[in-house]
Amino acid sequence: MRALMTTWLAAVLLFCAPLVQSDLTIDITRGNERATPIAVVPFAADGGQLPVDLAQVVADDLKRSGYFDPLERDAMFATPSSGDEVKFGDWQALDTRYLVVGRVSHQAGRVEVRYELMDVNGQSRLLGEVLTANDSQLRAAAHRISDKIFEEITGIRGAFSTRIAYVTSQGVGEQTSYQLFVADADGRNSKQVLSSDEPIMSPDWSPDGGKLAYVSFESGRPAIYVQEVASGRRAQVTSFEGLNSAPAWSPDGRRLAMALSKDGQPDIYVMDIGSRNLERLTNSQSIETEPAWAPDGDSLIYTSDRSGGPQIYRHALGGGGAERLTFTGNYNARGRFGPDGESIFLIHRGGNGYQVARQDLDSGRLVELSESGQSESPSVAPNGTMVIFATQQGGNGVLGAVTADGRASFRLPAAQGDVREPAWSPFLN
Repeated sequence: MRALMTTWLAAVLLFCAPLVQSDLTIDITRGNERATPIAVVPFAADGGQLPVDLAQVVADDLKRSGYFDPLERDAMFATPSSGDEVKFGDWQALDTRYLVVGRVSHQAGRVEVRYELMDVNGQSRLLGEVLTANDSQLRAAAHRISDKIFEEITGIRGAFSTRIAYVTSQGVGEQTSYQLFVADADGRNSKQVLSSDEPIMSPDWSPDGGKLAYVSFESGRPAIYVQEVASGRRAQVTSFEGLNSAPAWSPDGRRLAMALSKDGQPDIYVMDIGSRNLERLTNSQSIETEPAWAPDGDSLIYTSDRSGGPQIYRHALGGGGAERLTFTGNYNARGRFGPDGESIFLIHRGGNGYQVARQDLDSGRLVELSESGQSESPSVAPNGTMVIFATQQGGNGVLGAVTADGRASFRLPAAQGDVREPAWSPFLN
């Protein structure tokens, strides 16, 4: 089995650079100098101290987006809890453009959260809402507040209430164990959904956020599984001879694209989930893997070495041949569409090593976003503002993230073990 795993890695991970456990913590690695100043005042509390500092969660969310620069608490002149208590001149003196205030009432396990978003220069209220939650839902409530504030100011739907999936490994050699986790987008509230003594790879979310497709070696060879996140129920989808890899859900949730080598070299196939019927999209002597769907579901991109090195190609499902998309440099792999379908995010090898990059599909212009030199496995937030990826720190795999414009980045280091294969969920209802 180990020999098969080595063969599979040599073929499918040919296009990957060198190089996620319990809760992750966030380190800002590069800030955005043009981020908008905002103050998130600690929420007043009635009925005792809460287990979660909601205002701090909101401030952390907004800072992590790269769009905002929250004011440090020790720099605040006052701590108003409602818009009526705000003295706008105090906050104008601090060059703060927006202000978030709130009050939390806690009684018998139920929490009521009132918050307001104030425009400091306009001296007006932009947003106000009352939320109810129980103690276990406090972080979710804070993420919802962040989503609303982000959308109100930027016009872009917030993605703080989404989730990420990732794979961790611990141990050495035959003693290595592997785990598949899901967590909030900030790395907290992690939940292990699978553990195995054999490798787990390539998790991908269904478009409704309820399932994960992934590759597991538990049967002695790579096989693709689909698992319900909430219940843990799962089914094996493919276990053909050779490679079964890189599952990718279609936007309508009815199909899985994948790379299979059952007929020779790895090629791209599409499976109808209901009928299990397979359609072969590519047929060449090259290695073709890492499929990803266009947002409209009418085409796929994938990585192929048909030009002599890994490059990204597009294939329309209605027919026609392969169209090469990447021409900058001799290594471009693991392409993923942005949600608008106008750009792709990928791993590009340039003078600074393996970096997350963005390429505009109309102009072909490619821009490097990350700085690690060892980036792999990019996954795009559903609102297109952020890309999460795997990288290395101190010899361990960790997760990094960078804004889609490259202006800000952060890292989510693991306390132990390697963290790899991140996948960002769609928007969740």
